Amino acid sequence: MAALLSNLRNTVIAGFVVALILVIIYMMMGGTFGMPYWQFFMRWLHVLSGVMWIGLLWYFNFVQIPLMPSIPDDQKPAIGKHIAPKALFWFRWGAMATIVTGLLLALLNNYFVGALTIGLSEGFAVRRNVLIGVGMWFGIVMWFNVWFIIWPNQQKALNIDNKYPDLAADAKAAAGRKAMLFSRTNTLLSIPMLFAMVSAQNI
Repeated sequence: MAALLSNLRNTVIAGFVVALILVIIYMMMGGTFGMPYWQFFMRWLHVLSGVMWIGLLWYFNFVQIPLMPSIPDDQKPAIGKHIAPKALFWFRWGAMATIVTGLLLALLNNYFVGALTIGLSEGFAVRRNVLIGVGMWFGIVMWFNVWFIIWPNQQKALNIDNKYPDLAADAKAAAGRKAMLFSRTNTLLSIPMLFAMVSAQNI
């Protein structure tokens, strides 16, 4: 068991194997692979991706950013050169996977247009589509912030992959602050976004 849990790749594979066992149990109990199953499966992938994305967003905002001023200067390079770049990799690809699976989920459930128009295409008659639409647009804005504002500015601030070796210190600081402010924006939006997504399924 220690060998399994000591290696992250093996741990993740084991998690998917357990999920596969649940699928086998589902089949043994008479389950089928019709459209409801694939709708569920895409929602599961969407939630998995979202947990990765929002989990890292909250890690940055609730743990890393508040603690950075108290970390001794000689220890900060370990964060900037090793931890943050890896976390940002999973952060941005978690965002991409969340958006892609969310749009596919909307297509599979036939609310793609209704949600993207926030219910306008249906005269606001379908409350669920209004709610899910609000959540989708918050998510799209957050995804845009990750890929086109936070990530490019973090590359500058941390000189990730040595792309900006000659960037002046004040430009790095400005890029870091811009990334932080948009990360905080995403933290703000994540709360009503999750409210809209969950309420669309339950109220």
